Amino acid sequence: MSMQDPIADMLTRIRNAGSAGLKKIVMPSSNEKAAIAAVLKEEGYIGDFAVSGEGAKRTLGIEIKYYGGKPVIAGLERVSKPSCRVHCGCAEIPRVRNGLGIVVLSTPKGIISGRKAKAENVGGEIICYVW
Repeated sequence: MSMQDPIADMLTRIRNAGSAGLKKIVMPSSNEKAAIAAVLKEEGYIGDFAVSGEGAKRTLGIEIKYYGGKPVIAGLERVSKPSCRVHCGCAEIPRVRNGLGIVVLSTPKGIISGRKAKAENVGGEIICYVW
């Protein structure tokens, strides 16, 4: 079975791990997934992440972060799908949950958070919302 949307799979695994109360999850890795994990760590949504292995066998391990017994990530929503890409300019970067969440963007400067994209004055493809 080929996977159509590995990013959606990653977000679903994170969401499910939080619901199940898991400390750590492991999934197949890619540069894009590692970059998204880096943004989530930078914004304080996950504890830590690590890429291990060689070549096509690389895996991405993510530590799920909890606060008061609940996962820090209350929700994840995939926005741009392989079938329907969603782009925005730096002026139209959306606010997530009235500023309580973040938007993860794929820009010419790499995968970064919406706040950083505004500061660097770049737009791009909206990968997902996290709150």
